[in-house]
Amino acid sequence: MMGVETAEARLSVAESGRYLHHGSFRLAAKRSFDVVVAVVMLTIAAPLLLAIAVAIKRDTRGPVFFRQVRVGRRREVFRMWKFRKMPHDLREQGPMLTARNDARLTRVGFWLERTKLDELPQLLNVLMGEMSVVGPRPEVPKFVDRNLHELWDEALSVKPGIFGPNQIRLRNEADLFPVGCTDVESYYLHHILPDKLAVDARYARESWCVADLWLLLRGVLAALLGVAPRR
Repeated sequence: MMGVETAEARLSVAESGRYLHHGSFRLAAKRSFDVVVAVVMLTIAAPLLLAIAVAIKRDTRGPVFFRQVRVGRRREVFRMWKFRKMPHDLREQGPMLTARNDARLTRVGFWLERTKLDELPQLLNVLMGEMSVVGPRPEVPKFVDRNLHELWDEALSVKPGIFGPNQIRLRNEADLFPVGCTDVESYYLHHILPDKLAVDARYARESWCVADLWLLLRGVLAALLGVAPRR
């Protein structure tokens, strides 16, 4: 996509016959839902967004936002907005995943990680048409297509989202890593991602508007409560 120029972002976008087909009416309804919800949420959350931005600037020097390359629908890459949780001048980037009590987190970043409020700026990605309010979480390019290609084709048939089944089921994903794990990326790739991908592929096959509303409600409750709400 335009604006994504890094070598890491140059992901193959060869068309696959295994992408799921969604009708034009369904796509239009989903887009309308996304725009309405994103505008409403941005309006309601505006004071909170401002407060978080001020807290980040007072805590550490550097930009308020952090943009990271992610993989979207049909393997199109884009830059995802987040509130910055780590110092902008880290000597070493470290793993692409954030573990529980990650030493790289700033004081405000630690709170953002626990509350998941660092994800709020992704409403801008929704308005730009790169993400949906509800959908699978977008992955970084290095994890995509390492295995399970058919499941990737299905999961990437829909736009990634802010809220989705795995964000509810695995509300505190960082807790899944073993204590003292020295290679969080390898553990994630082999022990966490396959199960998540199967859930995302099932969402892509079976999602519909009423289910999205229910996932949105449960996702907001999970973010507020800190745990996944019961069905």
